[in-house]
Amino acid sequence: MSKIFTPTNQIRLTNVAIVRLKKGGKRFEIACYRNKVLSWRNKLEKDIDEVLQTHTVFTNVSKGQVAKKEDLIQIFGKDDHSEICKEILEKGELQVTDKERHSQIDSLFKDIATTVADKCVNPETKRPYPVSIIEKAMKDIHFSVNVNRSAKQQALDVIQMIKKEIPLERAQMRVRISLSGKDARKVRDKAIKLAMSVEEENWESGTANIICLIDPGNFRHLDEMIRADSKAHGQFELLNLKEMVEGEQAL
Repeated sequence: MSKIFTPTNQIRLTNVAIVRLKKGGKRFEIACYRNKVLSWRNKLEKDIDEVLQTHTVFTNVSKGQVAKKEDLIQIFGKDDHSEICKEILEKGELQVTDKERHSQIDSLFKDIATTVADKCVNPETKRPYPVSIIEKAMKDIHFSVNVNRSAKQQALDVIQMIKKEIPLERAQMRVRISLSGKDARKVRDKAIKLAMSVEEENWESGTANIICLIDPGNFRHLDEMIRADSKAHGQFELLNLKEMVEGEQAL
């Protein structure tokens, strides 16, 4: 009976996202799961097995051509496929179609605008801007999205750039929450999850009094949640803004 032999240096994969790195005059590729490459680069995904379809370095993923051991040693100084895959994942270029790239850019543009709106306020009104206003300001300054950087990283750049277009400052809101009634403990737990930090908290005669810092983007959500869940037994007020100072630049 005849047998069909498949070359040992060929592996067939389908529905993959390819990351390519050109180094030492040669091309190397790895096969990844779609939507996982950016999650890895943004530190959202920590498990490399959730990113790589196979711990194999290719010269051409589409043709299933595996890189030669001697080429790996010559270019990377080692032949450990897993370690080389990580280097390609970090430094390589994600290969996408024009349609995918446009979709990726649009999505990242919105994520950046949302991050800025969540972290900043209008210093004149002491209130956060709608995301649409931030998007318009980004378009006015012709901001160019970098698909290889996270939304949080680029949001810091945007904050500095659009200050020329609209009044804007990094800030957290200092708010006071007062809760009473039988649902006070449950509402308190939900509110604390939306706070960046709690400065003061005390309970007196069954009433919780909390002073905490929140991101501007959570102000409306907290206000609506307390109104609905406390059943008229809650109060929520803005005390002041805590401006972010040097050294607190991380979003």
